[in-house]
Amino acid sequence: MSDPTIRVREAARERGLSVDVRERPAAASLDDAAALLGIRPDDIVKTLVVKRSDDTFLFALVPGDRVISWPKLRAVVGVNKLRLPEPELALAATGYERGTIVPIGSSTDWPVYADESIVGRRIAMGAGAHGYSLFVDADELIRAYDATVADITSTRD
Repeated sequence: MSDPTIRVREAARERGLSVDVRERPAAASLDDAAALLGIRPDDIVKTLVVKRSDDTFLFALVPGDRVISWPKLRAVVGVNKLRLPEPELALAATGYERGTIVPIGSSTDWPVYADESIVGRRIAMGAGAHGYSLFVDADELIRAYDATVADITSTRD
């Protein structure tokens, strides 16, 4: 069976990104996933695909212990309306299933918006396939994708 993370690894190489892709067991929660990876929950960064009203998308990089602040993200993007798309739209927009999405190797290079709290950190994120995590220097990822860095999250309730 071929390695399902090949597309991610090749795309990272093309952009000069150093990534470490590791196989990992399934986790029941954010805290469980962090413990399995030997990191803090806020070092796990979710890549959320967000749909604009014009049927284009963007990626929002959100630390695991935080949530998107829709008013903040709309203000940074400069639009009045954003939403999470249905799973099949997210797959069509990125080539990745929910839970595996990462900007690296996406079928379309959508704009990337990174929460300012990830700057200067090594983070773990999806790796394009279930059962894998990718570790990358957040600053290198931000540079490689010319990401917009801003305060786009809030704490969980």
